[in-house]
Amino acid sequence: MPDSPQWQIQTSEPPDWCVQVVQRVAPTVQANIVASLLWQRGIRDPATIPGFLNPDLYTPASPFEFGIEMERAVERLQQARSQGEMVGIWGDFDADGVTATAVLWEGLGQFFAPNTQLVYFIPNRFTESHGLSHTGLDRLQAQGCRVIVTCDTGSTNVEELAYAASLGLDVIVTDHHTLLPDRPPVVALINPRSLPADHPLATLSGVAVAYKLVEALYAALPTVPQQPLTALLDLVAIGLIADLVELKGDCRYLAQRGIQQLQKQGDRATATRPGVAKLLEYCKRTGDRPTDISFGLGPRINAVSRIQGDAHFCVELLTSRDQQVCRRLAEATELANTRRKALQKDVVQQVTAKLNQLDLSTTSVIVLADVQWPLGVLGLVAGQIAQEYGRPTLLLSLPLPDEPTPLARGSARSPNGIDLYELLHTQAHLLHRFGGHPLAAGLSLPVENIPLLTDALNQHLRQLSGSIEAIAPTLQADLTVTVSDLGKPLFQSLKALEPCGMGNPVPRLLLQNVRFTNVWHRKLKDRQGHKIEYIKTEFKLWDDSAQHGFPGTWWGHYANEIPSGPCDAIAELDFNAHSREYEVRLIALRAQTPAFFPHTPSALPDWLWDWRQTPTIPVGTESTLTPIVMQQCPATWVEWRTWLQRAEATGRPLAIAYPPPTFPDPIALWTQLVGLAKYLSRTQRPAPRQQLLDKLGIGDRPLQAGFQALNSLGFRLTATEAGITIQAPTPSDTPISESAAIAIQRFLLLIKEEQFQRQYFAQLPLAAVYAIAQPRLPANSPPNDCANLPN
Repeated sequence: MPDSPQWQIQTSEPPDWCVQVVQRVAPTVQANIVASLLWQRGIRDPATIPGFLNPDLYTPASPFEFGIEMERAVERLQQARSQGEMVGIWGDFDADGVTATAVLWEGLGQFFAPNTQLVYFIPNRFTESHGLSHTGLDRLQAQGCRVIVTCDTGSTNVEELAYAASLGLDVIVTDHHTLLPDRPPVVALINPRSLPADHPLATLSGVAVAYKLVEALYAALPTVPQQPLTALLDLVAIGLIADLVELKGDCRYLAQRGIQQLQKQGDRATATRPGVAKLLEYCKRTGDRPTDISFGLGPRINAVSRIQGDAHFCVELLTSRDQQVCRRLAEATELANTRRKALQKDVVQQVTAKLNQLDLSTTSVIVLADVQWPLGVLGLVAGQIAQEYGRPTLLLSLPLPDEPTPLARGSARSPNGIDLYELLHTQAHLLHRFGGHPLAAGLSLPVENIPLLTDALNQHLRQLSGSIEAIAPTLQADLTVTVSDLGKPLFQSLKALEPCGMGNPVPRLLLQNVRFTNVWHRKLKDRQGHKIEYIKTEFKLWDDSAQHGFPGTWWGHYANEIPSGPCDAIAELDFNAHSREYEVRLIALRAQTPAFFPHTPSALPDWLWDWRQTPTIPVGTESTLTPIVMQQCPATWVEWRTWLQRAEATGRPLAIAYPPPTFPDPIALWTQLVGLAKYLSRTQRPAPRQQLLDKLGIGDRPLQAGFQALNSLGFRLTATEAGITIQAPTPSDTPISESAAIAIQRFLLLIKEEQFQRQYFAQLPLAAVYAIAQPRLPANSPPNDCANLPN
């Protein structure tokens, strides 16, 4: 089970001037609410707020603020145009990369004849992965390309870029991913990471950088294009909002303008992109909201490569004006998305089953692998797990036994506040390839390195954060409201902050003491009417302020997960364009008077005995019963469940008899372990593993770390049926190596962690422990017929 997230309620009182600025710029909204949300998000500059709320009041930056790199790119493209050279676009297969490819295809297509002077290439997600490759470059050269323009990729492909230069290809990189210290051998490198962090172009995604290149070419050759530059903005908005970038500065401005353009595709009278219009129809959206992209268009575009690997036809879907072609491609996209949902749900269930076997109290980074997991959905599942469990999550697809290259490949996602790229960079020596940004990454590595990577990432993050608690998940609510507050006025006020994203999350509402009625769930259906494995619960929400129930949904949850009594809820306010009504989208629930942590002895079953003070058999229990006696406080939930399940399996009572824990100094334990190792080496006697555990009074993980530390000092440990045999190294005056010092430090760290956990469980009321860790038994019922068991 994931750690229960802590609920945090934001409270802020903006100054009067902030409320007045909002009133002046957006007179139709509830200015105090909007000003409060802006203040919470750190948007406190009176010169910035008007342009943030109204794109008409924002002045976008010139593309030539990229400096000499943009000038070189435009100059080389002008040269290619005048000399009749062929240009190749190298794209990427996710929504940002696909829309960036489409923007360059249409934008550069105003200057180069498509298919004769302009071609595009997108790698296959399954066989080629992200980034440049020798085979793809060979293919473009064979087609006659002299210039390559990348989008959403290329910044770190040093070896491939050198290969392109050896082929005589001039490369213009447009990208937004990590920059290396040394500039690669390219004509131009247009990447917003080269700009100061506060620059208005600094957070552009791949599609926005591609758009800026087209904008610069439009400025250099203004009489050539036949299509207005603004016609590309709907594609820009799709890629921007589907990607994980901070929507501020030009990034926010382009998304705002793009959504205005996207609205045209939701109306048959104004639609210019039949493929986009058909996708909006399938997802029952109108194109006027960022959520139409994040929950509608974006997942569908991404689903094509996740399911099929090849995303080439997505560019045609977005740019073609042929109604019949677009209908066919949109249907294929919709089917891919349906398949993606089913696969994602299956993998989530399998990952959750594996997580139930982990001790999450000592896990900082989740790393799981399976040969059956489809590579295409691992990023989605990793993102879901990372947010639910509050930990960076790496999910890997293992190679089949007959694959020639035994590499595990997968995706990683991180909750806010932990830079995933930097975390992986610390262990780059264990990886084959990796790339990404702070919240998302892709990687591959030899299968044998997975355990090493798991240990190293956990150790590194623990050193950074200090404890597991430092990354415990949190849920934040921005406003406390009642059910009667929900509706159009509040919705319009919250909508003023759109588009939302990193740095400006969707406002979340706390509703207290609410009740649910008309609760029911159903499986969603695809376009053919087949039920898919995805659950949606619908309900009506009430509180004392409400005259009528307010509609709402809870995605991925069943009706029986909603308590019958009063609750507190965190939700987002939305507008359902299909039903034409406002509704809440439920994020989290908790019973208002939670029974999750019972604190009275009456909450214990009669087969769980508390002997920590006096070993007394409870009245009414057969005196002939021999209980299982727990004499040491567990250090993990897994240990607790093991004891409880043992009682369940044997039908015997479980007596909790451990005293308050006392802990030796970790260094003293290390000294004791070394002494034991020398004694066993001297006597040549094997020691059973359990004997070592009991002698040291520690758990299995610290003992294993201790073995590794002994190995690093030169001790030779061998496991036999009789136990562990140890051969000590020859005495030496050589100083301890750095690797040995690190191994010893890891042992000491695990001892401290285990001691902290035992202290925590020792202080937690026994009834609270049982409520969380209990096996699946009715409360207050004995595991079996205890009276008939032998002693």
